[in-house]
Order: sequence, then C-alpha cells, then structure tokens
Amino acid sequence: MQSPQVRLVNEIAVQFHHWAFDDAAEAIAAHIRTFWDPRMRSELLRRVETEPGELDPLALAAARLLDR
Repeated sequence: MQSPQVRLVNEIAVQFHHWAFDDAAEAIAAHIRTFWDPRMRSELLRRVETEPGELDPLALAAARLLDR
C-alpha cells in the first residue's frame, strides 16, 4: 500500500509533467520544503530508500533534491 506521502508527491508530479524535467523536479522539491511538515519529508525520504519504484520518476528526482 502506498504511503500518503508517496501518493501526494506522485499527484504533485503529475501536475508538472509538461515542464522541463529538471525545472519540475526543483519546483516540486521547493514546494515540499515550503509546505510539508518535517515528519512528512522524513517519511518521504524513507520511502525513497525503501520503495523507490513506487514514486513517479519526477517525484523521485524531486525527493532526491531535498537533501541539498
């Protein structure tokens, strides 16, 4: 079962599919940094490590930018 964080970031990623990939990933990461609670971000990063196949490729790229 998908976590709420994975479901949400995948839904956000769909809204950015028409953008250039790198620009979209950065915009999604900025959104997460601004609006997501630290616990939500932590859970997302845990899911990136344990279940990367569950994330849209754009969502995965955005999540990997969070550590920067």
